[in-house]
Amino acid sequence: MVSMVRVGAAPVPLSRNGNYNILWASQVISELGTEMSYIAFPLLILATSGSPLEMGIVSAATAAAHMVGEVPGGVLADRFDRKKIMLLCEGVRALALASLVIALLLGHYSFGHVVLVAIVEGAFSSLFGPAEEATVPRIVPESQLPNAVARNAARTYLAGLAGPAVGGFLFSINRIVPFLADAISYAVSFAGLLFLRLPAREEPAEPETGRGALAGFGWVLRQRVIRTTMVWVVLTNLVFSALVIVILAVAGEDRAGPGEIGLMMAFFGAGGLLGAVAAARLHSALPAPVIVIGFSWIAAALTATMTLVPGGLPLGVIIGVAAFFAPVANTTILTYQMMITPDELRGRLAGVTGLAGGTAGALGPLLGGILMTSAGGAGVPICAAALAAVALGTTLSPTLRRFPALHPETPAR
Repeated sequence: MVSMVRVGAAPVPLSRNGNYNILWASQVISELGTEMSYIAFPLLILATSGSPLEMGIVSAATAAAHMVGEVPGGVLADRFDRKKIMLLCEGVRALALASLVIALLLGHYSFGHVVLVAIVEGAFSSLFGPAEEATVPRIVPESQLPNAVARNAARTYLAGLAGPAVGGFLFSINRIVPFLADAISYAVSFAGLLFLRLPAREEPAEPETGRGALAGFGWVLRQRVIRTTMVWVVLTNLVFSALVIVILAVAGEDRAGPGEIGLMMAFFGAGGLLGAVAAARLHSALPAPVIVIGFSWIAAALTATMTLVPGGLPLGVIIGVAAFFAPVANTTILTYQMMITPDELRGRLAGVTGLAGGTAGALGPLLGGILMTSAGGAGVPICAAALAAVALGTTLSPTLRRFPALHPETPAR
């Protein structure tokens, strides 16, 4: 892997790394707009047709387009100029949202138009992700990668925490406003990315084994640590996504009001945000196996504790504590992946991992719904047992018990 810092040169602090700060700030604005749209789309449908089916179609179309685009997005990120890919994605999304704004201003609402914009949103979001993720190690020194990864996680939690509330507020002003704000956010991100300066990519020291998506899958399969952690991430995300649905259903059964349920999810987002802020420091202070195995058991123990408390805010507090530890584990895993993967394969790795995580995130809520339908009150204990099984498997895994800790001076190929 090519280091972006001259040997012997002291790296510039991340707070003064202009390229990283341009990328980070642009995406704070862009992700905030995206989160506003995610709540504005169903609100728009409720205000027009009021059809739950149409709401489900839009959500499913966005998720499906995002999942389908992950792997091709990784291939494009490795074959073409990553800055141009990011600019293209932001530009297309800005135009798509602007077209919806214009249609609403003219009174030409069309459900088909909304679905099309949602598909564009999901597809170009998935094309953007691998290009951005593969760019970070090119502009951030290896010694600062954990901090950069943690800050990116904080950015995502911040947008997820503030975006829906802001989107709902803007929609209450006028149904056009959140979509206009989203279009502007993409335009601002586009303008910011114009100032991004990326170093020229060098030819790989060794030829690629395959030019397409199969090279990314092949790389994952050949790397024992990466494929093992990917299985861990998929299983953990699957159960956690199911758990969120189960908790919401339990809160509803306990007659928690909409405000209380919203506050529960705010605890979840706040816990993740605080964890992201602390992730880089904890990553440096604790051995990698302690972080991965420890998070697994903490998640299982906290979920088991949920069986002892009533629905509503107590559940929200506990899931918020669990969310605090997730960014720490993700920082450890993602930093290792970035450091060990050759630059010419980073985009495809991001596409493969994004597809795996997205699949787990999509199937988890379905699993949670099935659990509450078939098992009722046993949903939380079942999730706790599943997380305990994941924790036991993590503890027994020789690969995860000896999770390697790479340092800036360690060869990363």
